[in-house]
Amino acid sequence: MSNDAYFKDKVCVITGAGSGIGRALAENLARRGAKLALSDIDTEGLAETVRRCEKFGAAIKSDRLNVAERESVLLYADEVNKHFGKVNQIYNNAGIAHHGDVVSTQFKDFERIMDVDFWGVVNGTKAFLPFLIESGSGHVVNISSLFGLIAVPGQSAYNAAKFAVRGFTEALRQEMIMSGDPVKVTCVHPGGIKTAVARNSTVSEGLDQKNLAALFDSKLAMHTPEMAAQTITEGVRKGHGRVLIGWEAKALDLFVRTTASYYQRIAAVVQKRVLP
Repeated sequence: MSNDAYFKDKVCVITGAGSGIGRALAENLARRGAKLALSDIDTEGLAETVRRCEKFGAAIKSDRLNVAERESVLLYADEVNKHFGKVNQIYNNAGIAHHGDVVSTQFKDFERIMDVDFWGVVNGTKAFLPFLIESGSGHVVNISSLFGLIAVPGQSAYNAAKFAVRGFTEALRQEMIMSGDPVKVTCVHPGGIKTAVARNSTVSEGLDQKNLAALFDSKLAMHTPEMAAQTITEGVRKGHGRVLIGWEAKALDLFVRTTASYYQRIAAVVQKRVLP
Protein backbone atom coordinates (compact mmCIF):
# COMPACT_ATOMS: atom_id res chain seq x y z
CA MET A 1 0.00 0.00 0.00
CA SER A 2 1.40 3.42 -0.95
CA ASN A 3 1.86 6.16 1.63
CA ASP A 4 -1.12 8.13 0.29
CA ALA A 5 -3.38 5.09 -0.12
CA TYR A 6 -3.15 4.40 3.62
CA PHE A 7 -4.88 7.71 4.41
CA LYS A 8 -7.23 7.94 1.44
CA ASP A 9 -10.85 8.42 2.55
CA LYS A 10 -9.88 8.07 6.23
CA VAL A 11 -11.78 10.52 8.44
CA CYS A 12 -9.15 12.41 10.43
CA VAL A 13 -9.97 14.75 13.31
CA ILE A 14 -7.40 17.46 14.09
CA THR A 15 -7.68 19.86 17.02
CA GLY A 16 -5.69 23.06 17.07
CA ALA A 17 -5.82 23.08 13.26
CA GLY A 18 -5.70 26.86 12.91
CA SER A 19 -1.90 27.12 12.80
CA GLY A 20 1.42 25.38 13.32
CA ILE A 21 1.58 21.59 13.40
CA GLY A 22 -2.21 21.30 13.27
CA ARG A 23 -2.42 23.23 10.01
CA ALA A 24 0.51 21.31 8.54
CA LEU A 25 -1.13 18.01 9.49
CA ALA A 26 -4.37 19.11 7.84
CA GLU A 27 -2.59 19.99 4.59
CA ASN A 28 -0.52 16.81 4.66
CA LEU A 29 -3.57 14.60 5.14
CA ALA A 30 -5.67 16.54 2.64
CA ARG A 31 -2.95 15.97 0.05
CA ARG A 32 -3.13 12.23 0.82
CA GLY A 33 -6.88 12.07 0.22
CA ALA A 34 -8.16 12.08 3.80
CA LYS A 35 -11.46 13.58 4.93
CA LEU A 36 -10.95 16.20 7.61
CA ALA A 37 -12.73 17.38 10.76
CA LEU A 38 -10.80 20.51 11.74
CA SER A 39 -11.25 22.60 14.86
CA ASP A 40 -9.65 25.49 16.74
CA ILE A 41 -10.65 28.41 18.93
CA ASP A 42 -8.98 30.71 16.38
CA THR A 43 -11.66 30.91 13.71
CA GLU A 44 -9.62 33.15 11.38
CA GLY A 45 -6.65 30.79 11.44
CA LEU A 46 -8.97 27.84 11.00
CA ALA A 47 -10.58 29.44 7.95
CA GLU A 48 -7.15 29.86 6.39
CA THR A 49 -6.36 26.19 7.02
CA VAL A 50 -9.64 25.19 5.39
CA ARG A 51 -8.86 27.39 2.38
CA ARG A 52 -5.49 25.69 1.93
CA CYS A 53 -6.90 22.18 2.28
CA GLU A 54 -9.73 22.82 -0.15
CA LYS A 55 -7.11 23.20 -2.89
CA PHE A 56 -6.59 19.45 -2.63
CA GLY A 57 -10.30 18.73 -2.97
CA ALA A 58 -10.62 17.45 0.60
CA ALA A 59 -14.00 16.95 2.24
CA ILE A 60 -13.87 19.19 5.31
CA LYS A 61 -15.96 19.84 8.40
CA SER A 62 -14.76 22.96 10.22
CA ASP A 63 -15.80 24.03 13.73
CA ARG A 64 -14.78 26.36 16.52
CA LEU A 65 -13.96 24.17 19.51
CA ASN A 66 -12.45 24.69 22.94
CA VAL A 67 -10.98 21.30 23.83
CA ALA A 68 -11.10 22.16 27.55
CA GLU A 69 -14.92 22.22 27.43
CA ARG A 70 -15.77 18.55 27.84
CA GLU A 71 -19.46 18.67 26.98
CA SER A 72 -18.66 20.58 23.80
CA VAL A 73 -16.07 17.97 22.81
CA LEU A 74 -18.50 15.11 23.45
CA LEU A 75 -21.15 16.80 21.33
CA TYR A 76 -18.57 17.55 18.64
CA ALA A 77 -17.55 13.89 18.42
CA ASP A 78 -21.16 12.85 17.85
CA GLU A 79 -21.55 15.52 15.16
CA VAL A 80 -18.38 14.50 13.33
CA ASN A 81 -19.39 10.83 13.34
CA LYS A 82 -22.86 11.70 12.08
CA HIS A 83 -21.47 14.01 9.39
CA PHE A 84 -18.95 11.54 7.91
CA GLY A 85 -20.51 8.25 9.01
CA LYS A 86 -17.30 7.15 10.69
CA VAL A 87 -14.12 8.40 12.37
CA ASN A 88 -10.75 6.74 11.78
CA GLN A 89 -8.13 8.96 13.38
CA ILE A 90 -7.88 11.75 15.93
CA TYR A 91 -4.90 14.04 16.31
CA ASN A 92 -5.17 15.70 19.72
CA ASN A 93 -2.91 18.60 18.88
CA ALA A 94 -4.37 21.73 20.53
CA GLY A 95 -2.07 23.20 23.15
CA ILE A 96 -0.88 26.33 24.93
CA ALA A 97 2.21 27.24 26.95
CA HIS A 98 3.23 29.14 30.07
CA HIS A 99 6.67 30.14 31.34
CA GLY A 100 7.37 30.65 35.03
CA ASP A 101 8.88 28.83 37.98
CA VAL A 102 6.74 27.07 40.58
CA VAL A 103 7.04 29.92 43.07
CA SER A 104 5.78 32.59 40.66
CA THR A 105 3.28 30.55 38.64
CA GLN A 106 -0.25 31.08 39.90
CA PHE A 107 -2.66 28.20 40.52
CA LYS A 108 -4.87 29.53 37.72
CA ASP A 109 -1.97 29.23 35.28
CA PHE A 110 -1.34 25.59 36.23
CA GLU A 111 -5.06 24.90 35.87
CA ARG A 112 -5.33 26.61 32.47
CA ILE A 113 -2.39 24.68 31.03
CA MET A 114 -3.68 21.38 32.39
CA ASP A 115 -7.21 22.09 31.16
CA VAL A 116 -6.07 22.54 27.56
CA ASP A 117 -2.89 20.48 27.22
CA PHE A 118 -3.88 17.46 29.32
CA TRP A 119 -7.65 17.46 29.77
CA GLY A 120 -8.07 18.53 26.15
CA VAL A 121 -6.26 15.35 25.12
CA VAL A 122 -8.31 13.22 27.52
CA ASN A 123 -11.55 14.83 26.36
CA GLY A 124 -10.75 14.25 22.70
CA THR A 125 -9.59 10.69 23.25
CA LYS A 126 -12.56 9.66 25.38
CA ALA A 127 -15.10 11.37 23.12
CA PHE A 128 -13.85 9.75 19.91
CA LEU A 129 -12.60 6.37 21.15
CA PRO A 130 -15.96 4.54 20.75
CA PHE A 131 -16.15 5.70 17.13
CA LEU A 132 -12.53 4.76 16.47
CA ILE A 133 -13.19 1.26 17.78
CA GLU A 134 -16.36 1.03 15.70
CA SER A 135 -14.46 2.04 12.54
CA GLY A 136 -12.36 -1.11 12.68
CA SER A 137 -9.20 0.86 11.87
CA GLY A 138 -8.84 3.55 14.51
CA HIS A 139 -5.82 5.56 15.55
CA VAL A 140 -5.31 7.97 18.48
CA VAL A 141 -2.44 10.42 18.00
CA ASN A 142 -1.67 12.54 21.06
CA ILE A 143 0.81 15.40 20.83
CA SER A 144 3.04 15.57 23.88
CA SER A 145 6.36 17.42 23.58
CA LEU A 146 10.09 17.21 24.04
CA PHE A 147 9.07 18.52 27.46
CA GLY A 148 7.15 15.30 27.95
CA LEU A 149 10.56 13.56 27.89
CA ILE A 150 12.71 16.02 29.83
CA ALA A 151 11.81 18.55 32.51
CA VAL A 152 13.39 22.01 32.52
CA PRO A 153 13.28 24.97 34.90
CA GLY A 154 10.56 27.48 34.18
CA GLN A 155 8.28 24.96 32.48
CA SER A 156 6.70 23.19 35.43
CA ALA A 157 3.11 23.69 34.23
CA TYR A 158 3.87 22.68 30.66
CA ASN A 159 6.07 19.78 31.79
CA ALA A 160 3.32 18.52 34.07
CA ALA A 161 0.75 18.54 31.27
CA LYS A 162 3.00 17.00 28.63
CA PHE A 163 4.33 14.27 30.95
CA ALA A 164 0.69 13.53 31.80
CA VAL A 165 -0.16 13.23 28.10
CA ARG A 166 2.70 10.78 27.69
CA GLY A 167 1.59 8.61 30.61
CA PHE A 168 -2.04 8.68 29.56
CA THR A 169 -1.20 7.77 25.97
CA GLU A 170 1.24 4.99 26.78
CA ALA A 171 -1.29 3.43 29.16
CA LEU A 172 -4.02 3.67 26.51
CA ARG A 173 -1.80 1.96 23.95
CA GLN A 174 -1.26 -0.97 26.30
CA GLU A 175 -4.98 -1.20 27.01
CA MET A 176 -5.80 -1.33 23.30
CA ILE A 177 -3.24 -4.10 22.81
CA MET A 178 -4.66 -6.05 25.76
CA SER A 179 -8.29 -5.64 24.68
CA GLY A 180 -7.63 -6.42 21.05
CA ASP A 181 -9.63 -3.38 19.99
CA PRO A 182 -8.72 -2.18 16.46
CA VAL A 183 -7.15 1.09 17.60
CA LYS A 184 -3.49 2.02 17.35
CA VAL A 185 -2.08 4.67 19.66
CA THR A 186 0.83 7.04 19.07
CA CYS A 187 2.44 9.57 21.40
CA VAL A 188 4.29 12.38 19.60
CA HIS A 189 7.20 14.35 21.07
CA PRO A 190 8.09 17.35 18.89
CA GLY A 191 11.35 19.19 19.50
CA GLY A 192 11.87 22.78 18.40
CA ILE A 193 9.17 23.46 15.81
CA LYS A 194 8.63 26.87 14.22
CA THR A 195 5.13 27.61 15.53
CA ALA A 196 3.51 30.51 17.37
CA VAL A 197 3.25 28.60 20.67
CA ALA A 198 6.04 30.62 22.34
CA ARG A 199 4.77 33.94 20.99
CA ASN A 200 1.27 33.15 22.25
CA SER A 201 2.36 31.83 25.63
CA THR A 202 1.71 33.49 28.96
CA VAL A 203 4.43 34.20 31.51
CA SER A 204 4.59 34.75 35.24
CA GLU A 205 4.86 38.24 36.64
CA GLY A 206 8.30 39.78 36.25
CA LEU A 207 9.25 37.87 33.09
CA ASP A 208 9.57 39.41 29.63
CA GLN A 209 7.33 37.41 27.30
CA LYS A 210 8.75 38.95 24.12
CA ASN A 211 12.35 38.17 25.06
CA LEU A 212 11.51 34.58 25.96
CA ALA A 213 9.59 34.11 22.72
CA ALA A 214 12.45 35.61 20.73
CA LEU A 215 14.89 33.25 22.44
CA PHE A 216 12.76 30.25 21.50
CA ASP A 217 12.28 31.41 17.92
CA SER A 218 15.95 32.21 17.35
CA LYS A 219 17.69 29.41 19.27
CA LEU A 220 15.29 26.49 19.65
CA ALA A 221 12.79 26.53 16.76
CA MET A 222 14.73 24.58 14.15
CA HIS A 223 12.15 22.56 12.22
CA THR A 224 9.17 23.48 10.08
CA PRO A 225 5.62 22.41 10.93
CA GLU A 226 5.57 20.65 7.56
CA MET A 227 8.55 18.52 8.56
CA ALA A 228 6.78 17.69 11.84
CA ALA A 229 3.58 16.74 10.05
CA GLN A 230 5.42 14.47 7.63
CA THR A 231 7.22 12.74 10.50
CA ILE A 232 3.95 12.27 12.38
CA THR A 233 2.00 10.86 9.45
CA GLU A 234 4.80 8.46 8.58
CA GLY A 235 4.88 7.29 12.20
CA VAL A 236 1.11 6.81 12.12
CA ARG A 237 1.27 4.87 8.86
CA LYS A 238 3.90 2.57 10.33
CA GLY A 239 1.99 2.14 13.58
CA HIS A 240 4.73 3.49 15.85
CA GLY A 241 3.87 3.91 19.49
CA ARG A 242 6.26 6.83 19.93
CA VAL A 243 7.33 9.48 17.42
CA LEU A 244 10.23 11.81 18.19
CA ILE A 245 10.52 14.87 15.95
CA GLY A 246 13.94 16.41 15.44
CA TRP A 247 17.49 15.36 16.24
CA GLU A 248 17.32 17.28 19.52
CA ALA A 249 14.31 15.28 20.72
CA LYS A 250 16.15 12.03 19.97
CA ALA A 251 19.39 13.27 21.57
CA LEU A 252 17.73 14.56 24.74
CA ASP A 253 15.63 11.40 25.07
CA LEU A 254 18.86 9.39 25.04
CA PHE A 255 20.49 11.90 27.41
CA VAL A 256 17.71 11.52 29.99
CA ARG A 257 17.69 7.73 29.77
CA THR A 258 21.46 7.46 30.19
CA THR A 259 21.95 10.05 32.94
CA ALA A 260 18.84 9.28 35.01
CA SER A 261 18.08 11.97 37.58
CA TYR A 262 21.50 13.55 37.18
CA TYR A 263 20.21 15.27 34.04
CA GLN A 264 18.23 17.61 36.29
CA ARG A 265 21.36 19.16 37.77
CA ILE A 266 22.89 19.56 34.32
CA ALA A 267 19.73 21.14 32.93
CA ALA A 268 19.55 23.59 35.85
CA VAL A 269 23.12 24.77 35.28
CA VAL A 270 22.60 25.16 31.53
CA GLN A 271 19.31 27.03 31.96
CA LYS A 272 20.88 29.42 34.46
CA ARG A 273 23.43 30.43 31.83
CA VAL A 274 21.00 30.65 28.92
CA LEU A 275 17.87 32.35 30.28
CA PRO A 276 17.79 36.15 30.25
